[in-house]
Amino acid sequence: MQLIEVNSPELAQEFLMVQVRLYKNDPNYIRPLDKDINNVFDPKKNKLLRNGDAIRWILQDGYGKSIGRVAAFINRKTAKTGKQPTGGMGFFDCINDQAAANMLLDACRDWLQARDMEAMDGPINLGERDRWWGVLLDGFYKPTYCMPYNFPYYQALLENYGFQLYFKQFTYYRTVHDELPTEYHEKAKRIHQDPRYHFKHIQKKELKKFTEDFRIVYNKGWAKHEGVKEMSEAQAASIMNSLKPILDERIMWFSYYDEEPVGFFIAIPELNQLFQYVNGKLDAWGKVKLLFHRWRGACTTMYGIVFGIAPEHQGKGVEAAMVVAAGEKIIYNKSIPYQDLQMNWIGDFNPKMMKVVEQVGGRIYKTHATYRYLFDRTKEFERMPIIR
Repeated sequence: MQLIEVNSPELAQEFLMVQVRLYKNDPNYIRPLDKDINNVFDPKKNKLLRNGDAIRWILQDGYGKSIGRVAAFINRKTAKTGKQPTGGMGFFDCINDQAAANMLLDACRDWLQARDMEAMDGPINLGERDRWWGVLLDGFYKPTYCMPYNFPYYQALLENYGFQLYFKQFTYYRTVHDELPTEYHEKAKRIHQDPRYHFKHIQKKELKKFTEDFRIVYNKGWAKHEGVKEMSEAQAASIMNSLKPILDERIMWFSYYDEEPVGFFIAIPELNQLFQYVNGKLDAWGKVKLLFHRWRGACTTMYGIVFGIAPEHQGKGVEAAMVVAAGEKIIYNKSIPYQDLQMNWIGDFNPKMMKVVEQVGGRIYKTHATYRYLFDRTKEFERMPIIR
């Protein structure tokens, strides 16, 4: 077997095709957009590469056939926020062969160790946690947009190598028309009777205002998580601008208390229900296909990408009131096509948020895991701390 560093456009294309060939007979596989993967490794698109480092490899067998791929990277913003400097391993794909997997993972370990890292997390992304993060352990259904999909044997390959579970990430599911529990309506009613609270969905014409509201709530609720930095105005604007072409303002809701933002529920149409028809290419023909399938109503799932309440307003029923307010607008509006809701990326280190989602009728639909590998094998391993 031979490791080949990706250092040319031809090899970058082969890096994409390794996965495509590996999953060609899997009916649940949806090819990611080429640009979404390429942008991770493009310094012009990924600002983390301006101060960070990344490398990709392809693994070939003795006959020149590609049988695996992997990337290693260092996010300088978060690498030293924990107990030891920690790099990342991601975009791991491999045949079901432990020796092949070990060769790929050894390359990542050695490269990171040479750059003063003491551990690696994986499979993760060189970017935010809402994309390409974790290995799928359970719920081998069609993947949602920019979420990892893999064969079941990946878990054994990683654990046999020595990776240990750092945390799990859950995707929850419910239908849009499922009734909310009675006690949930009672909680919502109490909040709705308080004139200091109000709820509304975003409007594109005021996107700048809602972007800042999003940033305020995010920094109150997420910046205390390990490995998560406060969001800047530029980062918030980048996120919202990336969503602008596909956002449906009717399914993105905010909560306010005395006009101050205190919560949000950000959902988008589940784009993989459309992108599954374009074979990774969003060129002119791909866009025609996209528009056609959107027109015919192929997208019937909305995808909750982030849901949060500012800490000082948690436990009061604000999340219930926001969900009820949104539900009244969504469920009874016949022009809204969504039948299903998937709520993405809720870590097992956040039991409060798990409880909130379960209270609205969500059930665990998919489970991903983020692993950590300590280079010093004698060092005591610790899981992600629980948020109290």
